[in-house]
Amino acid sequence: MTTQEIVSKLWNLCNVLRDDGITYHQYVTELTYILFLKMAKETNAESQIPEPYRWDALTTKSGIELKRFYKELLNHLGENCTGRVREIYQGASTNIDEPKNLEKITTSIDGLDWFSAREEGLGNLYEGLLEKNANEKKSGAGQYFTPRVLIDVMTRLIKPQPKERCNDPACGTFGFMIAAHQYVAAQTDDFFDLDADTATFERTEAFTGTELVHDTHRLALMNAMLHNMEGEITLGDTLSNLGKRMKSYDVVLTNGSVLFRLNAENTDFMRVCECLAYKLAA
Repeated sequence: MTTQEIVSKLWNLCNVLRDDGITYHQYVTELTYILFLKMAKETNAESQIPEPYRWDALTTKSGIELKRFYKELLNHLGENCTGRVREIYQGASTNIDEPKNLEKITTSIDGLDWFSAREEGLGNLYEGLLEKNANEKKSGAGQYFTPRVLIDVMTRLIKPQPKERCNDPACGTFGFMIAAHQYVAAQTDDFFDLDADTATFERTEAFTGTELVHDTHRLALMNAMLHNMEGEITLGDTLSNLGKRMKSYDVVLTNGSVLFRLNAENTDFMRVCECLAYKLAA
């Protein structure tokens, strides 16, 4: 089964929740809560999740017991965990009223071809789901997701380099930073050409972002995690006082006609011709 086929199956599960009045964007957020648990199991990363609240515990429940446990799980992971788990689940709540719908989703997810999904990349699968949501006009999510073709063109124009600090001040689902990360990885044999400290920097510090909308912030965190990126993704408003602390970046990549490279010495705009060429082509 291809990634595209798995994405289609996941997306079609949205039909299960129509009776609960759940929107497409709410569905993707809800799916993120559930997929996080399943993908943690598939990638042997469950150590960050308390054992009573892992995927296998969720799949043993049914009916009212499942609904009650799911609400408890969301609250516990958001309040008592740390790191990415806490960030993704903090303030999480469910819009699923019917226990049978929740059970249908967990059962369907458990039955997917996860071997094929791992082979093609879980990050690619999740981005495919985000793209589906963005392409659905009723979801209103297009403003948070820039088409990957456009992202790749912009990234190739800017050419981020190892040791550079890259940022997206309005990161949406983090697509620009993922593309920048993959661009550097492709130029360095997946970071194996770099020394250990620089390789660690690329994974943990080089690519960061800020997102204003809480549910979209969760999607960005999940997307980054599935691409093995640990850079900080802040929940907040770049145009507030938070923005005053956002400096010392070498590269800024974002949607909204903000595309530039800063010179580390004098902050002059660089490669303006490339930026203008892109805008004219667009």
